[in-house]
Amino acid sequence: MPETFTYRVIEGCSVKLDVYRPGGPSPAPIIIWIHGGALIGGGRNSMQAVVRALLADAGFAQVSIDYRLAPETKLPDIIGDVREAFRWVTEDFPRQCSVDPNRFGVIGGSAGGYLTLMTGFAVAPRPRALVSLYGYGDITGPWYSAPDAHYLKSPLVTEEEARSVIGAHPVSEQIPGGPDRFRFYLWCRQNGLWPKEIAGFDPKTEDAAFTPFSPERNVTPEYPPTLLLHGNADTDVPYERSVDMASALQRQGVTHELITIDGGPHGFDGKVKLKNWPAMNDTPESKALLRAVEWFKKYV
Repeated sequence: MPETFTYRVIEGCSVKLDVYRPGGPSPAPIIIWIHGGALIGGGRNSMQAVVRALLADAGFAQVSIDYRLAPETKLPDIIGDVREAFRWVTEDFPRQCSVDPNRFGVIGGSAGGYLTLMTGFAVAPRPRALVSLYGYGDITGPWYSAPDAHYLKSPLVTEEEARSVIGAHPVSEQIPGGPDRFRFYLWCRQNGLWPKEIAGFDPKTEDAAFTPFSPERNVTPEYPPTLLLHGNADTDVPYERSVDMASALQRQGVTHELITIDGGPHGFDGKVKLKNWPAMNDTPESKALLRAVEWFKKYV
C-alpha cells in the first residue's frame, strides 16, 4: 500500500501524492507517475498495477502525483503544481526513505503523457528519462482546437450541462461517485474548446501564449531521452501526435524511440492485467511496458 503525503496546500486545496517505497538496494532511483484525464479528471490512484509491479521489481521507488484540475485551475498553475511536486520529490522525499534525488524518470499516459513531456524542459533539475504513453507535445492543433469527428458521434453536450459538473473552487482529484467531469471534456471536444478552457488563451488569436506549454516547441539538445508509446488506432489522442513529437526530438538529436502498437487504442496499457502476468507478457502491449522499464533502467 502507498503512503500518502500532501505536498502543497493552495487556495484551500490540498494536493497530494502517493509514495511506493523501494524494496531493493538503496539509495534507489525514482520514477514519477503523472495521471491522465485530459487535465480535467483522474487522480494519482490510476497508475497501472502491472507498471507499479514491474518498476518495483526493477528496484525503483515510485511517486504518483495529483495536481489541481482544469478548468477550475488553468494550465500555468497546473504546471506550477507539477514543479512543486518535483521539488518535494527531490528535496523532501529523501527524508522519508533512502532514494537518490539525482536519479529520477517520469512516466504518464494521455494528459499525463503530455505533462511528462512538459517535464523535459519545464522542471529543474531535468528528469533523466521520460516515457510518454499516448501523450502529445502539441495542444493548439486542429485535433484539439476544432470540433472532433469522433466525439461528435456521441450525443451532444450542452454548455449548461458541461459547466454543471465543474465547480467554483480548485479540486485536485476526481471524487468517486462525484460529478461526471468527462461531460465537460466531451463538450470541449465537440466544440474544439479544450485549449481555451484549459489554458485560458485562445489558440486562434493567442498562439504565442501556448509556446511555454508546448513540448514540441521546446525541444533542445538537452532534452532527456524519451520513449514514446502510442497505438495507431487511438481515437482520443491521434497517433500522429507522437510521430510529430518524435520528429521534434530527431531534429534536435535527442535520444528517443517511438513504439507503435498496431491497432492499439487509447489506453492500450489497460489491457495488461497484473493477475494475468506473466502469462500475457508476449503481447504488443506487454512488450511496450517492458520496454518502458528497460528504458528507465538504462537511462535513470
